[in-house]
Amino acid sequence: MTASTAPAPFAAAFAEPAGSPIRELFPYLSRPGMISLAGGYPSPSLFDAEGLAQAARQALLQGAGALQYGATEGLPALREALALQARERGMQAGAGDILVTTGSQQGFDLLVRVLVEPGDTVLVEVPAYPATLQALRLAQARILPVPMDEHGLQTDALAALLAGLPADQQPKLLYTVPNFSNPRGTLLAAQRRQALVRLALQHGFRVVEDDPYGELRFDGETGTPPPMPPTVRAVGEQLAPADSNPVVYLSSLSKTVAPALRVGWMLADAAVLRRCAVAKQTADLCTSPLTQTVAACYLQSGRYPATVQRARQEYQRRMQALVQGLASGDSGIRCSRPAGGMFVWASLDTRIEPQKLFDAAVAQGVIYVPGKAFYPQDPDLHTLRMSFAAPEVPQIEQAVQRLRTAVQQAG
Repeated sequence: MTASTAPAPFAAAFAEPAGSPIRELFPYLSRPGMISLAGGYPSPSLFDAEGLAQAARQALLQGAGALQYGATEGLPALREALALQARERGMQAGAGDILVTTGSQQGFDLLVRVLVEPGDTVLVEVPAYPATLQALRLAQARILPVPMDEHGLQTDALAALLAGLPADQQPKLLYTVPNFSNPRGTLLAAQRRQALVRLALQHGFRVVEDDPYGELRFDGETGTPPPMPPTVRAVGEQLAPADSNPVVYLSSLSKTVAPALRVGWMLADAAVLRRCAVAKQTADLCTSPLTQTVAACYLQSGRYPATVQRARQEYQRRMQALVQGLASGDSGIRCSRPAGGMFVWASLDTRIEPQKLFDAAVAQGVIYVPGKAFYPQDPDLHTLRMSFAAPEVPQIEQAVQRLRTAVQQAG
Protein backbone atom coordinates (compact mmCIF):
# COMPACT_ATOMS: atom_id res chain seq x y z
CA MET A 1 0.00 0.00 0.00
CA THR A 2 1.43 3.37 -1.04
CA ALA A 3 1.83 5.96 1.70
CA SER A 4 -0.56 8.88 1.26
CA THR A 5 0.65 12.44 0.93
CA ALA A 6 -1.21 15.27 2.56
CA PRO A 7 -2.86 17.65 0.10
CA ALA A 8 -1.19 20.98 -0.55
CA PRO A 9 -1.90 23.60 2.11
CA PHE A 10 -4.45 26.35 1.60
CA ALA A 11 -3.35 29.84 0.66
CA ALA A 12 -2.36 31.85 3.73
CA ALA A 13 -5.46 34.05 3.64
CA PHE A 14 -7.69 30.95 3.65
CA ALA A 15 -5.78 28.85 6.16
CA GLU A 16 -8.21 29.83 8.96
CA PRO A 17 -10.75 32.13 7.28
CA ALA A 18 -13.52 33.81 9.24
CA GLY A 19 -16.95 33.70 7.65
CA SER A 20 -19.43 36.54 7.52
CA PRO A 21 -20.56 37.22 11.11
CA ILE A 22 -24.04 38.10 9.83
CA ARG A 23 -24.49 35.01 7.66
CA GLU A 24 -23.37 32.86 10.57
CA LEU A 25 -26.60 33.97 12.30
CA PHE A 26 -28.71 32.29 9.60
CA PRO A 27 -29.29 29.03 11.53
CA TYR A 28 -31.28 31.01 14.11
CA LEU A 29 -33.66 32.24 11.41
CA SER A 30 -35.10 28.77 10.84
CA ARG A 31 -36.47 28.63 14.38
CA PRO A 32 -40.27 28.81 14.43
CA GLY A 33 -41.61 32.28 15.20
CA MET A 34 -38.20 34.01 15.10
CA ILE A 35 -38.41 37.74 14.25
CA SER A 36 -35.26 38.90 12.52
CA LEU A 37 -33.86 42.39 12.97
CA ALA A 38 -30.51 41.07 11.74
CA GLY A 39 -29.92 40.92 7.97
CA GLY A 40 -30.27 44.04 5.85
CA TYR A 41 -32.89 42.45 3.62
CA PRO A 42 -35.33 44.68 1.74
CA SER A 43 -38.99 43.94 2.34
CA PRO A 44 -40.45 41.31 -0.04
CA SER A 45 -43.79 43.13 0.15
CA LEU A 46 -42.20 46.11 -1.60
CA PHE A 47 -40.83 44.22 -4.59
CA ASP A 48 -42.57 45.32 -7.77
CA ALA A 49 -43.24 41.74 -8.84
CA GLU A 50 -45.66 42.79 -11.58
CA GLY A 51 -43.22 45.25 -13.08
CA LEU A 52 -40.35 42.78 -12.90
CA ALA A 53 -42.50 40.09 -14.54
CA GLN A 54 -43.26 42.48 -17.40
CA ALA A 55 -39.56 43.32 -17.69
CA ALA A 56 -38.66 39.63 -17.74
CA ARG A 57 -41.16 38.93 -20.53
CA GLN A 58 -39.82 41.90 -22.48
CA ALA A 59 -36.25 40.67 -21.97
CA LEU A 60 -37.05 37.20 -23.33
CA LEU A 61 -38.87 38.68 -26.32
CA GLN A 62 -35.63 40.37 -27.37
CA GLY A 63 -34.31 37.04 -28.60
CA ALA A 64 -31.44 34.74 -27.74
CA GLY A 65 -29.06 37.61 -27.02
CA ALA A 66 -30.23 37.80 -23.43
CA LEU A 67 -29.31 34.11 -23.03
CA GLN A 68 -25.78 34.44 -24.42
CA TYR A 69 -22.53 35.59 -22.84
CA GLY A 70 -22.18 39.35 -22.72
CA ALA A 71 -19.47 41.99 -22.52
CA THR A 72 -17.61 42.03 -19.21
CA GLU A 73 -18.31 45.75 -18.83
CA GLY A 74 -22.06 45.18 -19.03
CA LEU A 75 -24.85 45.43 -21.59
CA PRO A 76 -24.97 48.83 -23.35
CA ALA A 77 -28.66 49.39 -22.56
CA LEU A 78 -28.13 48.82 -18.84
CA ARG A 79 -24.94 50.89 -18.71
CA GLU A 80 -26.83 53.79 -20.28
CA ALA A 81 -29.72 53.41 -17.83
CA LEU A 82 -27.30 53.37 -14.90
CA ALA A 83 -25.40 56.36 -16.27
CA LEU A 84 -28.72 58.20 -16.30
CA GLN A 85 -29.17 57.30 -12.62
CA ALA A 86 -25.71 58.70 -11.92
CA ARG A 87 -26.53 61.96 -13.71
CA GLU A 88 -29.79 62.24 -11.77
CA ARG A 89 -27.68 61.98 -8.60
CA GLY A 90 -25.58 64.94 -9.74
CA MET A 91 -22.58 63.14 -11.23
CA GLN A 92 -21.05 63.29 -14.68
CA ALA A 93 -21.41 59.91 -16.39
CA GLY A 94 -21.85 58.26 -19.74
CA ALA A 95 -22.38 54.58 -20.48
CA GLY A 96 -18.63 54.13 -20.99
CA ASP A 97 -17.95 55.29 -17.42
CA ILE A 98 -19.98 52.42 -15.93
CA LEU A 99 -18.92 48.87 -15.09
CA VAL A 100 -21.81 46.53 -14.27
CA THR A 101 -20.99 44.24 -11.35
CA THR A 102 -22.65 41.25 -9.72
CA GLY A 103 -23.83 43.31 -6.77
CA SER A 104 -21.87 46.25 -5.39
CA GLN A 105 -19.95 43.85 -3.12
CA GLN A 106 -18.26 42.48 -6.22
CA GLY A 107 -17.34 46.03 -7.17
CA PHE A 108 -15.49 46.47 -3.88
CA ASP A 109 -13.85 43.06 -4.20
CA LEU A 110 -12.58 43.99 -7.67
CA LEU A 111 -11.15 47.26 -6.37
CA VAL A 112 -9.35 45.43 -3.59
CA ARG A 113 -7.91 42.97 -6.09
CA VAL A 114 -6.53 45.63 -8.41
CA LEU A 115 -5.35 48.15 -5.80
CA VAL A 116 -4.40 46.38 -2.56
CA GLU A 117 -1.40 44.17 -1.94
CA PRO A 118 -0.67 42.32 1.32
CA GLY A 119 0.40 44.81 3.96
CA ASP A 120 -1.08 47.86 2.24
CA THR A 121 -2.91 50.32 4.46
CA VAL A 122 -6.66 50.70 3.98
CA LEU A 123 -8.79 53.12 6.00
CA VAL A 124 -12.32 52.11 7.00
CA GLU A 125 -14.96 54.12 8.82
CA VAL A 126 -15.89 52.37 12.05
CA PRO A 127 -18.30 50.82 12.78
CA ALA A 128 -18.04 49.30 9.31
CA TYR A 129 -19.94 46.98 6.98
CA PRO A 130 -18.67 43.46 7.92
CA ALA A 131 -18.29 42.22 4.32
CA THR A 132 -15.86 45.08 3.72
CA LEU A 133 -13.73 43.99 6.66
CA GLN A 134 -13.92 40.40 5.48
CA ALA A 135 -12.69 41.29 1.97
CA LEU A 136 -9.83 43.37 3.36
CA ARG A 137 -8.73 40.67 5.79
CA LEU A 138 -8.63 38.10 2.99
CA ALA A 139 -6.52 40.56 0.97
CA GLN A 140 -4.18 40.77 4.00
CA ALA A 141 -4.53 44.53 4.12
CA ARG A 142 -3.54 46.61 7.14
CA ILE A 143 -6.91 47.97 8.28
CA LEU A 144 -6.94 51.27 10.15
CA PRO A 145 -10.22 52.49 11.65
CA VAL A 146 -11.51 56.04 11.32
CA PRO A 147 -14.12 56.96 13.95
CA MET A 148 -17.64 58.16 13.19
CA ASP A 149 -20.17 60.27 15.05
CA GLU A 150 -23.77 61.31 14.37
CA HIS A 151 -22.60 63.24 11.28
CA GLY A 152 -20.64 60.37 9.74
CA LEU A 153 -16.93 59.85 9.29
CA GLN A 154 -14.90 62.29 11.40
CA THR A 155 -12.63 64.06 8.93
CA ASP A 156 -10.72 65.89 11.68
CA ALA A 157 -9.75 62.54 13.16
CA LEU A 158 -8.87 61.30 9.67
CA ALA A 159 -6.58 64.30 9.09
CA ALA A 160 -4.80 63.66 12.38
CA LEU A 161 -4.41 59.97 11.55
CA LEU A 162 -2.97 60.70 8.12
CA ALA A 163 -0.53 63.26 9.51
CA GLY A 164 0.88 60.65 11.89
CA LEU A 165 1.43 57.89 9.33
CA PRO A 166 4.95 57.38 7.96
CA ALA A 167 5.45 57.67 4.22
CA ASP A 168 5.59 53.91 3.69
CA GLN A 169 2.24 53.41 5.44
CA GLN A 170 0.13 55.94 3.56
CA PRO A 171 -3.25 54.43 2.63
CA LYS A 172 -4.28 53.07 -0.74
CA LEU A 173 -8.04 53.27 -0.08
CA LEU A 174 -10.63 54.67 2.26
CA TYR A 175 -14.02 52.97 2.40
CA THR A 176 -17.16 54.87 3.40
CA VAL A 177 -20.94 54.56 3.18
CA PRO A 178 -21.77 58.28 3.38
CA ASN A 179 -25.52 57.99 2.85
CA PHE A 180 -27.32 56.28 5.77
CA SER A 181 -24.32 54.17 6.61
CA ASN A 182 -24.39 50.50 7.39
CA PRO A 183 -24.53 50.06 10.36
CA ARG A 184 -24.86 53.54 11.94
CA GLY A 185 -27.48 55.02 9.60
CA THR A 186 -25.63 58.37 9.52
CA LEU A 187 -25.55 60.93 6.71
CA LEU A 188 -22.10 62.40 6.08
CA ALA A 189 -22.25 66.17 6.43
CA ALA A 190 -21.61 68.23 3.27
CA GLN A 191 -18.56 70.01 4.67
CA ARG A 192 -17.02 66.67 5.62
CA ARG A 193 -17.47 65.44 2.06
CA GLN A 194 -15.40 68.38 0.88
CA ALA A 195 -12.78 67.72 3.56
CA LEU A 196 -12.60 64.03 2.69
CA VAL A 197 -11.92 64.66 -1.00
CA ARG A 198 -9.28 67.30 -0.18
CA LEU A 199 -7.50 64.84 2.12
CA ALA A 200 -7.64 62.15 -0.59
CA LEU A 201 -6.08 64.53 -3.10
CA GLN A 202 -3.45 65.68 -0.60
CA HIS A 203 -2.39 62.19 0.50
CA GLY A 204 -2.94 60.30 -2.75
CA PHE A 205 -5.50 57.67 -1.76
CA ARG A 206 -8.76 56.66 -3.41
CA VAL A 207 -12.12 56.98 -1.72
CA VAL A 208 -14.58 54.13 -2.24
CA GLU A 209 -18.07 55.63 -1.91
CA ASP A 210 -20.54 52.78 -1.42
CA ASP A 211 -24.07 54.11 -1.92
CA PRO A 212 -26.77 51.41 -1.89
CA TYR A 213 -29.12 53.39 0.40
CA GLY A 214 -28.91 56.97 -0.88
CA GLU A 215 -32.38 56.96 -2.45
CA LEU A 216 -34.03 55.81 0.78
CA ARG A 217 -34.13 59.19 2.54
CA PHE A 218 -37.06 59.72 4.86
CA ASP A 219 -39.47 62.66 4.90
CA GLY A 220 -38.61 65.59 7.12
CA GLU A 221 -40.91 67.88 9.06
CA THR A 222 -42.28 69.34 5.82
CA GLY A 223 -43.49 65.93 4.65
CA THR A 224 -40.91 65.64 1.85
CA PRO A 225 -37.32 64.39 1.96
CA PRO A 226 -34.77 67.15 2.69
CA PRO A 227 -32.29 67.72 -0.15
CA MET A 228 -29.35 65.35 -0.20
CA PRO A 229 -25.79 66.67 -0.09
CA PRO A 230 -23.81 66.00 -3.28
CA THR A 231 -22.25 62.58 -3.60
CA VAL A 232 -18.60 62.39 -2.65
CA ARG A 233 -17.91 61.52 -6.29
CA ALA A 234 -19.63 64.76 -7.38
CA VAL A 235 -17.47 66.71 -4.90
CA GLY A 236 -14.44 65.08 -6.49
CA GLU A 237 -15.62 66.32 -9.89
CA GLN A 238 -15.65 69.86 -8.51
CA LEU A 239 -12.20 69.68 -6.93
CA ALA A 240 -10.15 67.63 -9.41
CA PRO A 241 -9.70 67.18 -13.16
CA ALA A 242 -11.89 64.50 -14.74
CA ASP A 243 -9.07 61.93 -14.91
CA SER A 244 -7.86 62.67 -11.36
CA ASN A 245 -11.08 62.27 -9.38
CA PRO A 246 -10.03 60.15 -6.38
CA VAL A 247 -13.55 58.85 -5.73
CA VAL A 248 -14.87 55.51 -7.03
CA TYR A 249 -18.65 55.31 -6.73
CA LEU A 250 -20.47 52.02 -6.12
CA SER A 251 -24.21 51.45 -6.09
CA SER A 252 -26.74 48.68 -6.51
CA LEU A 253 -30.31 47.81 -7.43
CA SER A 254 -30.49 45.26 -4.60
CA LYS A 255 -32.05 47.56 -2.01
CA THR A 256 -34.46 49.39 -4.31
CA VAL A 257 -35.52 46.81 -6.96
CA ALA A 258 -34.63 43.24 -5.93
CA PRO A 259 -31.52 41.55 -4.51
CA ALA A 260 -31.99 38.50 -6.73
CA LEU A 261 -31.08 40.51 -9.81
CA ARG A 262 -27.55 40.82 -8.40
CA VAL A 263 -26.97 44.01 -10.35
CA GLY A 264 -24.53 46.55 -9.02
CA TRP A 265 -22.39 49.15 -10.74
CA MET A 266 -19.18 51.11 -10.52
CA LEU A 267 -18.52 54.66 -11.73
CA ALA A 268 -14.81 55.45 -11.95
CA ASP A 269 -12.08 56.77 -14.22
CA ALA A 270 -11.02 54.76 -17.26
CA ALA A 271 -7.82 53.38 -15.69
CA VAL A 272 -9.70 51.89 -12.72
CA LEU A 273 -12.55 50.54 -14.88
CA ARG A 274 -10.16 48.81 -17.28
CA ARG A 275 -8.32 47.00 -14.51
CA CYS A 276 -11.51 46.04 -12.70
CA ALA A 277 -12.92 44.68 -15.97
CA VAL A 278 -9.86 42.46 -16.39
CA ALA A 279 -10.23 41.27 -12.79
CA LYS A 280 -13.94 40.57 -13.40
CA GLN A 281 -13.09 38.49 -16.48
CA THR A 282 -11.33 35.99 -14.21
CA ALA A 283 -14.16 36.04 -11.64
CA ASP A 284 -17.41 35.55 -13.57
CA LEU A 285 -16.71 36.65 -17.18
CA CYS A 286 -19.80 38.87 -17.03
CA THR A 287 -22.80 39.57 -14.86
CA SER A 288 -25.77 37.51 -16.10
CA PRO A 289 -26.96 39.08 -19.37
CA LEU A 290 -30.48 37.85 -18.67
CA THR A 291 -30.76 39.69 -15.36
CA GLN A 292 -29.02 42.71 -16.88
CA THR A 293 -31.63 42.79 -19.63
CA VAL A 294 -34.45 42.47 -17.08
CA ALA A 295 -32.92 45.31 -15.07
CA ALA A 296 -32.55 47.51 -18.14
CA CYS A 297 -36.14 46.89 -19.21
CA TYR A 298 -37.36 47.66 -15.70
CA LEU A 299 -35.43 50.92 -15.45
CA GLN A 300 -36.71 51.94 -18.89
CA SER A 301 -40.32 51.15 -17.95
CA GLY A 302 -40.73 54.25 -15.79
CA ARG A 303 -41.83 52.24 -12.72
CA TYR A 304 -38.63 52.73 -10.74
CA PRO A 305 -39.39 56.14 -9.12
CA ALA A 306 -42.72 54.94 -7.73
CA THR A 307 -41.09 51.78 -6.39
CA VAL A 308 -38.48 53.83 -4.55
CA GLN A 309 -41.14 56.18 -3.21
CA ARG A 310 -43.14 53.27 -1.75
CA ALA A 311 -40.02 51.86 -0.14
CA ARG A 312 -39.06 55.20 1.41
CA GLN A 313 -42.50 55.69 2.94
CA GLU A 314 -42.84 52.15 4.28
CA TYR A 315 -39.32 52.00 5.68
CA GLN A 316 -39.96 55.27 7.48
CA ARG A 317 -43.05 53.75 9.13
CA ARG A 318 -41.09 50.71 10.22
CA MET A 319 -38.15 52.78 11.45
CA GLN A 320 -40.48 54.92 13.57
CA ALA A 321 -42.09 51.81 15.07
CA LEU A 322 -38.67 50.51 16.12
CA VAL A 323 -37.19 53.78 17.39
CA GLN A 324 -40.33 54.87 19.24
CA GLY A 325 -40.79 51.42 20.72
CA LEU A 326 -37.26 51.40 22.12
CA ALA A 327 -37.61 54.98 23.40
CA SER A 328 -40.79 54.35 25.40
CA GLY A 329 -39.97 53.30 28.94
CA ASP A 330 -36.62 51.92 30.08
CA SER A 331 -35.69 49.36 27.46
CA GLY A 332 -31.99 49.45 28.32
CA ILE A 333 -31.30 50.04 24.61
CA ARG A 334 -30.60 53.57 23.34
CA CYS A 335 -30.64 54.58 19.70
CA SER A 336 -30.95 57.63 17.47
CA ARG A 337 -33.38 58.18 14.62
CA PRO A 338 -31.74 57.61 11.21
CA ALA A 339 -32.67 59.95 8.37
CA GLY A 340 -32.86 57.11 5.86
CA GLY A 341 -31.67 53.64 4.96
CA MET A 342 -32.44 50.35 6.67
CA PHE A 343 -30.62 50.32 10.01
CA VAL A 344 -30.69 51.51 13.59
CA TRP A 345 -27.45 51.49 15.59
CA ALA A 346 -27.97 51.11 19.31
CA SER A 347 -26.05 51.12 22.60
CA LEU A 348 -26.71 48.99 25.66
CA ASP A 349 -26.66 50.09 29.25
CA THR A 350 -23.39 49.00 30.83
CA ARG A 351 -25.32 46.94 33.39
CA ILE A 352 -26.32 44.55 30.57
CA GLU A 353 -23.93 41.74 29.68
CA PRO A 354 -23.97 41.64 25.85
CA GLN A 355 -23.73 37.87 25.36
CA LYS A 356 -26.40 37.22 27.97
CA LEU A 357 -28.69 39.66 26.16
CA PHE A 358 -28.12 37.99 22.80
CA ASP A 359 -28.82 34.54 24.24
CA ALA A 360 -31.94 35.82 26.01
CA ALA A 361 -33.17 37.56 22.86
CA VAL A 362 -32.77 34.38 20.80
CA ALA A 363 -34.66 32.47 23.47
CA GLN A 364 -37.44 35.08 23.28
CA GLY A 365 -37.61 34.77 19.48
CA VAL A 366 -35.88 37.92 18.23
CA ILE A 367 -32.44 38.30 16.68
CA TYR A 368 -30.15 41.22 15.87
CA VAL A 369 -26.46 41.61 14.97
CA PRO A 370 -24.11 42.18 17.93
CA GLY A 371 -21.92 45.24 17.45
CA LYS A 372 -18.64 43.33 17.60
CA ALA A 373 -19.23 42.26 13.97
CA PHE A 374 -18.63 45.83 12.77
CA TYR A 375 -15.14 46.49 14.16
CA PRO A 376 -11.75 45.43 12.77
CA GLN A 377 -10.37 45.43 16.31
CA ASP A 378 -11.23 46.65 19.81
CA PRO A 379 -15.00 46.30 19.38
CA ASP A 380 -17.53 48.14 21.48
CA LEU A 381 -19.39 45.12 22.84
CA HIS A 382 -22.25 47.25 24.19
CA THR A 383 -23.54 48.04 20.70
CA LEU A 384 -25.83 46.31 18.24
CA ARG A 385 -27.41 46.78 14.80
CA MET A 386 -31.08 46.30 14.04
CA SER A 387 -32.66 46.36 10.60
CA PHE A 388 -36.26 47.50 10.33
CA ALA A 389 -36.58 46.84 6.58
CA ALA A 390 -37.87 43.27 6.33
CA PRO A 391 -40.35 42.84 9.24
CA GLU A 392 -43.78 44.44 9.12
CA VAL A 393 -44.77 47.02 11.76
CA PRO A 394 -46.68 44.50 13.96
CA GLN A 395 -43.64 42.23 13.93
CA ILE A 396 -41.40 45.15 14.90
CA GLU A 397 -43.69 46.02 17.81
CA GLN A 398 -43.58 42.39 18.94
CA ALA A 399 -39.79 42.33 18.53
CA VAL A 400 -39.46 45.35 20.83
CA GLN A 401 -41.53 43.62 23.51
CA ARG A 402 -39.36 40.52 23.22
CA LEU A 403 -36.22 42.64 23.52
CA ARG A 404 -37.58 44.26 26.67
CA THR A 405 -38.12 40.84 28.21
CA ALA A 406 -34.61 39.77 27.17
CA VAL A 407 -33.11 42.90 28.76
CA GLN A 408 -34.87 42.14 32.03
CA GLN A 409 -33.47 38.62 31.97
CA ALA A 410 -29.91 39.77 31.08
CA GLY A 411 -29.74 42.87 33.31
